[in-house]
Amino acid sequence: MVFSSLTFIYYFLPILLILYFIFPTKLKSCILISMSFIFYFYGEGKYILILLFCSIFNYLLAKKVHNKKSILIIGIIINLLPLIYFKYTNFLLDNINLIFNTKIYFKNLIMPIGISFFTFQNISYLVDVYKNKKEQANNLFEYLLYITFFAQLVAGPIVRFTDIKNDIQTRKLNFANLYLGIKRFIIGLAKKVLIANNIGVLINSLNSITDKTVLLYILLAIAYTIQIYFDFSGYSDMAIGLGKMFNFNFMENFNYPLSAKSITDFWRRWHISLSSWFKDYIYIPLGGNRTTKLKWFRNILIVWALTGLWHGASWNFIIWGLYFGIILIIEKIFLKKFLDKSKIISRLYTTILVLISFIIFSITDMNELVVFLKSMFGLNHLPFANFETLYYLKSYLILIIISFVFAYPTFKYIEKNKIFKIMEPILYLFILIISTAYLVDSTFNPFLYFRF
Repeated sequence: MVFSSLTFIYYFLPILLILYFIFPTKLKSCILISMSFIFYFYGEGKYILILLFCSIFNYLLAKKVHNKKSILIIGIIINLLPLIYFKYTNFLLDNINLIFNTKIYFKNLIMPIGISFFTFQNISYLVDVYKNKKEQANNLFEYLLYITFFAQLVAGPIVRFTDIKNDIQTRKLNFANLYLGIKRFIIGLAKKVLIANNIGVLINSLNSITDKTVLLYILLAIAYTIQIYFDFSGYSDMAIGLGKMFNFNFMENFNYPLSAKSITDFWRRWHISLSSWFKDYIYIPLGGNRTTKLKWFRNILIVWALTGLWHGASWNFIIWGLYFGIILIIEKIFLKKFLDKSKIISRLYTTILVLISFIIFSITDMNELVVFLKSMFGLNHLPFANFETLYYLKSYLILIIISFVFAYPTFKYIEKNKIFKIMEPILYLFILIISTAYLVDSTFNPFLYFRF
């Protein structure tokens, strides 16, 4: 079940809200936990025991982990084993077969939804309790709610127990937050359904064209970037909105990253919860920048290689991570002062590098990736455009322009308008109706980050 589905919007969520608001305070956490398990069971029934085992295991282990490094290390290893098994086994075997010319094959594994997210949350909890015993949950129900709460279970943001501890323990009914949460959910739904899904249709159409052109590859690069951003940021908005409905305050996960002035700035704005996790639990323990320059660069490359690997079990993701790591090092050494001086050049520079990055992100075949990059820069002797490419450009140009307009903080200024404030409930209802109409009519409604 995905948030942008009719089943979720018009059946699961209304039933949950009714139950949550009519049951007494003492039972509200039980309602959320029970419905979260139903939510997960609907999509991944056979893996629900893994989720339950990991939750109970980490809750119990945390009682023994304070100031005991050996227990912490064992706990981290055990948490990583299911992730490695389901996500990376076939990738490791493929590389072993390639290197040693062997034929070791493994059955196709279906990765449990959200395993990358709840694994990182479990590890962060153990590390935080190891450092400070006061940060642990008071009981198993608190911890189950932290890990299994459906709003952030399958696709983040990566929430730390320390950040929502008070929300779990002291939250109360708040109709103002319910309204804010509904608005945020509708914004995310519109991003996903009206922009990301329709750009996904454009991508499929462009990939089906046999007579390739330079413009086609440029359009694909732009489309990949728009789709990934609006797909994931839309889902994060929906998750944050759902949390707000039940009085949970999740951290922001995106802060208009496509408006960044450098790659350093981009990664302060993109997938903030993941960047923050790697900084606090990998980069700083390695020594961060408080070491020699050589080790500092090593730390950056390790973190970014792992960031890429987290996103997927394929070499293109590792290259994607190292690509950003190398650029960040170059910016820190040479480019920072120059980029700070010119807004136009810095934005153009950042946009081009981000477009290239999402080509690397989207194409798993290395030969296809090389062909794509060469073709986009006119190095494969292709015509610049043809009738088919121009047709799709004209058909989707308005959507692409709208996408870039709303990739900037445009909506924040619209919300401040007096007319918008007066018409706000009607406008949000209209957006919901339009999004619903697209869902009823559409057969294309994937969620890209479910594979992570």
